[in-house]
Amino acid sequence: MSQPKYTLISNPWFVPPENYGDAYHLPPAQAKFTSQRFAELQVEFDEKTRACWCFMKPHGRPSYTPGLLRDLDTLQQAIKKESTEARANRELPVQYFVLASKIPGIFNLGGDLTLLAHHIRAQDRHGLMSYARACIDVLHSNAVGLDVPLMTIALVQGDALGGGFESALACDFIVAERHSKFGFPEILFNLFPGMGAYSLLSRKLDAARAERMILSGKVYDAEELYEMGIINMLVDSGQGEAALRDYLASRGRRFTSQCAVYEARRKAQPLPFEELRDIVEIWVDTALKLQEIDLRKMERLVAAQDKRRNGGGSLRPVTQE
Repeated sequence: MSQPKYTLISNPWFVPPENYGDAYHLPPAQAKFTSQRFAELQVEFDEKTRACWCFMKPHGRPSYTPGLLRDLDTLQQAIKKESTEARANRELPVQYFVLASKIPGIFNLGGDLTLLAHHIRAQDRHGLMSYARACIDVLHSNAVGLDVPLMTIALVQGDALGGGFESALACDFIVAERHSKFGFPEILFNLFPGMGAYSLLSRKLDAARAERMILSGKVYDAEELYEMGIINMLVDSGQGEAALRDYLASRGRRFTSQCAVYEARRKAQPLPFEELRDIVEIWVDTALKLQEIDLRKMERLVAAQDKRRNGGGSLRPVTQE
């Protein structure tokens, strides 16, 4: 039996038509990263679509806990390493990185507000900066497609607030169920979303609409964001995962061209890590100026979100007092 013939191409984002057969039938690489154990993630790999499904399941409040951030960074680095090795070995690497949640009705509620309040009361600039840098490290990796040819996807099946909304915005493609809610509640306690919101929204919309969204504190329905062009696929409640799996299965050879479009977007609208880092500096300076009344509002928001998670409340638009 003859060995399969492969064609090496200098740009991994582009497969010329005459090489479709060779490129599409590369032997698959083994997903070694799925053997790793994560405390706050559930990782699954779909061999057929070459999709890594990453379900968040943070300990405690459904936010970006330090443990969740560590797990996400570890997984991102493992996928990046395996993808690089697979291409070097002429194997088919991971094609999709799907960020989702295992918490019913909640994608992610954003920053670990209890931790932030602790650092602010202690005037611990180092603690705040360390947490913020961990957030933008993970967000920027998703925004640049882990620096390998793959597509990042956010599957939102519930509330995506603050940093949860930011992490979805950082992905190439957003799938949302109709009941999902999105917003930036930080204005309630005199802060702003500092881990990418302005950078990402101003690129997807424009500066004026980004500022309006950030400063209003409004909670948006998924359908509103779909009409704005922020959400790419809107599906009925409870159908998100099945719809996305069907969508990935239908991509086939279109994966190459779709990824190329997103790479072109990154070239046309680059997001330098330095931009995120500089805005985080502004965020930390602002956070350290919060007064006790602001911190109490922050803690009331935590209590309200916890109540809603336990089925005892509803999500309402936030207004500045």
